[in-house]
Amino acid sequence: MVVDLNPSGRVRLDAAGLALLRVRRFTEFRIRPAVYRDAAPVSIAAWAVDGEPVPFHVAAGQRYTDFAIGEPWGRPWDTVWFDVRGTVPADWDPAEAELVVDLGFTEGMPGFQAEGTVYRPDGTIVKAVEPLNSWVPLPQAGPFRLLIEAAANPIVQVPYEYEPTPLGDPATAGHQPLYRLGRIEVARRDIAMWELLQDIHALTGLVDVLPADGRRRAEIVHALEGMVDAMDPDDVPGTVALGRAVLAPVLAGPAAASALVVSAVGHAHIDCAWLWPTRETVRKVARTFANVLDLVERNPDFVFAASSAQQYAWLKDSQPELFERVRAAVARGVIRPVGGMWVESDTNMPGGEALVRQFVLGKRFFLEEFGVETDEVWLPDSFGYSAALPQIMRAAGAKYFLTQKPSWNEINRMPYSSFLWEGIDGSRVFTHFPPAETYNSDLGAGDLARAERSFQEKGGAREVLGLFGWGDGGGGPTREMLAAAARKRDLDGSPKVQLTDPQSFFVTAEAELQAPPVWQGEIYLELHRGTLISQQRTKRGNRRSEALLREAELWATTAMVLHGVPYPYEALDAAWRIVLLQQFHDILPGSSIAWVHQEAERNYAQVARDLEGLIRDSLDILVGTGDTPLAANAGPYELSGTPAMGIGAAAAPTAAVPSRDGDRIVLQDDLLRVEVDAHGTLPSVRDLRTDREVIPAGLAGGLLQLFRDTPREWDAWDVNEEDQRSGRDLTDPESVEIEGDEVVIRHRLGTTRIDVRLRLTGGSLDYRFEIDWHESQKLLKLAFPLDVRAERAAAEVQFGHLHRPIHRNTSWDSARFETVAHRWIQVGEPDFGVVIANDVVYGHDVRSTAAPSDRPMTVARLSLLRAPRYPDPAADQGRHEFRVRLRPGGISDAVVDGYAVHLPLRAVTGQPVEPLLTVSHPAVVVESVKAAEDRSGDVVVRLYEAHGTRARAAVTTRFGWAAAQATDLLERPIESEAVRTGTVGSTVDVHLRPFELTTLRFRSVSAPA
Repeated sequence: MVVDLNPSGRVRLDAAGLALLRVRRFTEFRIRPAVYRDAAPVSIAAWAVDGEPVPFHVAAGQRYTDFAIGEPWGRPWDTVWFDVRGTVPADWDPAEAELVVDLGFTEGMPGFQAEGTVYRPDGTIVKAVEPLNSWVPLPQAGPFRLLIEAAANPIVQVPYEYEPTPLGDPATAGHQPLYRLGRIEVARRDIAMWELLQDIHALTGLVDVLPADGRRRAEIVHALEGMVDAMDPDDVPGTVALGRAVLAPVLAGPAAASALVVSAVGHAHIDCAWLWPTRETVRKVARTFANVLDLVERNPDFVFAASSAQQYAWLKDSQPELFERVRAAVARGVIRPVGGMWVESDTNMPGGEALVRQFVLGKRFFLEEFGVETDEVWLPDSFGYSAALPQIMRAAGAKYFLTQKPSWNEINRMPYSSFLWEGIDGSRVFTHFPPAETYNSDLGAGDLARAERSFQEKGGAREVLGLFGWGDGGGGPTREMLAAAARKRDLDGSPKVQLTDPQSFFVTAEAELQAPPVWQGEIYLELHRGTLISQQRTKRGNRRSEALLREAELWATTAMVLHGVPYPYEALDAAWRIVLLQQFHDILPGSSIAWVHQEAERNYAQVARDLEGLIRDSLDILVGTGDTPLAANAGPYELSGTPAMGIGAAAAPTAAVPSRDGDRIVLQDDLLRVEVDAHGTLPSVRDLRTDREVIPAGLAGGLLQLFRDTPREWDAWDVNEEDQRSGRDLTDPESVEIEGDEVVIRHRLGTTRIDVRLRLTGGSLDYRFEIDWHESQKLLKLAFPLDVRAERAAAEVQFGHLHRPIHRNTSWDSARFETVAHRWIQVGEPDFGVVIANDVVYGHDVRSTAAPSDRPMTVARLSLLRAPRYPDPAADQGRHEFRVRLRPGGISDAVVDGYAVHLPLRAVTGQPVEPLLTVSHPAVVVESVKAAEDRSGDVVVRLYEAHGTRARAAVTTRFGWAAAQATDLLERPIESEAVRTGTVGSTVDVHLRPFELTTLRFRSVSAPA
């Protein structure tokens, strides 16, 4: 305990503090070095791959050269294989013999630096070596040979620096070795000494968290000092038993009867990509599972939970022998697949159908490979959670949800730890936030004490979940963590720790909380708001891929039903797997190194080429021969005369012809009059139907604003509201000109070029931005002040929309200064509103404020581009395009515009094709039309209610069917009040509640019942 400073400035300690200083020095300099008491040398040879990783059989056949301890190895991202040969002395106990490896580790950063995979000569994996887990079990006495695949992964993250680094791109990372081989030797572990070290860690951890003036703390300090007294510093191995005997009584004291119960589950949150590329994650997955399998063999009560079907699929492809061992462990129940998703995705930006497919592909993989169906959703690290997610989870068969990320909130603390989360349609899931506020716990006293402090429901419940194991970069649990769990199973001064599995925890926790509180709507993360904007090319690739997948599936299904064309299951599945992988919560949000985003952009380009080919093939079959100009409309609404989901003639929209009126340019049609001034902004947008001005007097719409963007930390992740005090309006364009039916505004900012093209068609003002961006740490926004008094704004989310307050009445309202919307936002009064739709913008900010006249107004802004410098110093540099549409309108108009911008007509020639199905109510939207996953030839149609109202609709098909059933997302029949058969073989009636999601399966006449 610190008392004060003595005259020399040193900290003056009380008696307990002095005793602990003595204990800690004795531990670090006497006990820890004695854990390995004997050593034997090994011979080391090395081979550098000098490129991308190679399989074991390739590495094993190479020529290796002698290598010495202390030599440098590993240029950035390279791999070096070490051939290690030695002998285990005959007089050693095999349980004590280990190979101890130090590849040049920096202490305390597992998963963020060099790592190694240890192989036997037959190519099977033993385990991994990493910081804090650097040992390898050795076979029985005698000679041995092991090969270590050492990954020279650079340390990209220096905590709290966030400075630009060249290490995230192989082209700029350099060629100098990063590491020096520190140690490889055969060592004899003194098990009793290791156990004493674990005793000391458990007790000194308690000392750090117990009340300074409490008896229990004093008792532990007294025992620890007694341990030092009992042991001979000149014969630590010979007196280890004495030391353990002194500590045994304080380790035997039972926990309080009211102690919190921490259900401890082994875990390794492995980012599919982040500060490393996906190819490295493939190896991280193998290392982690190898570590887990080793622990499982030694600790039968240990259960490990792992999410992300993609990672199991990587393991199956890259390490089939290890995958079979994992399969066997799943069958025994010691490894538990969790989450049911393809990856731990972002949930803010993926479209509704994409989130559905996360579950379809993820659950299908777990069912096919392991016979396991998960009933929890596992997203511990995503950057906020969509209000649409509860309904999607329930439709996928999940009952529980886990995350801890809201503990990162900057301002407001979430009021619950265990609760019911209610989505936009009213669906509820039992949700738990592990109150240790980490998914990387070591089960230390600090984490357990935080869990007890933070658990919000502790007055009426005592069950919480504790996730332990090194994560982010993988690694997983260690034997030290299991030793901590064993000592804290029933320990005075600590919560009780019990090893269990996620399912058991959720069942128990749900049962003990008789009347759980309810949280309605999105779980907004008050941090990492910049991830809605960063790496726009990645975001464009995602949005475009989602549109192409809808088109490809619709037209392939139409061709299958009408012409018997085989459905391209494999090609579509492959495209979905890439798109779903890249929705991982560090790829789509734009928070990864340059390598990751360069690869993502290449993948999206390939997906686009593949899907364009599928679409072209299907449309060629559907339209046949002929040269009649037609349009294919994959959207759910008629567009320019082309029926929804059909192919027909399209009336070319007539654009207003711009004309000059003094120093302004006017665009006007029957519905809207727009004026463009010399600043390139809109001083007037008048709705001619209502004779109402959209823009407040004295202000201008369509205003580009450039802000400083220098976050306090987490560059690619964060935008800070205070930076928006330091911005400027772009009101001095290089030119404002008329070009045909467009008004073209050109801005130059140094080497940055921004061209804006305005076109008025059918009462909608369309913006097209062509930007060549070369800013650094700047944020570009498009602002529309609106003469609308509103207290809330509507924003599209998956399968519906939500309303957010746009005032600052509470700290919760103030914290939402950057929010997500998909294809549109809408603000309005009861009889008038304004819609702003987009093709690839996710970040928005909408606020109520006052106009110069002091009358209330609303300012809506779209966040177009950023230029963060970490972890990718060149983020967002280069060319970008955006489309934005503005028009007066309500929610129903917004829904139509969102799809129109997202799914423009596709020009074809040939014969018209009627849609496969029609829907009689505009609020009931067809989100996808596809062939059934089981390849039966059945047709699956996904619908939702989009307006936030109750809606009844007839779904009429052009094809015959034997039966129509409501299904879950995995296309299994369910009971549903929403689906009522009309005319068998042609019509189904649906009665949907607000935002209700429904999946219909039309069984083929030829398919078995």
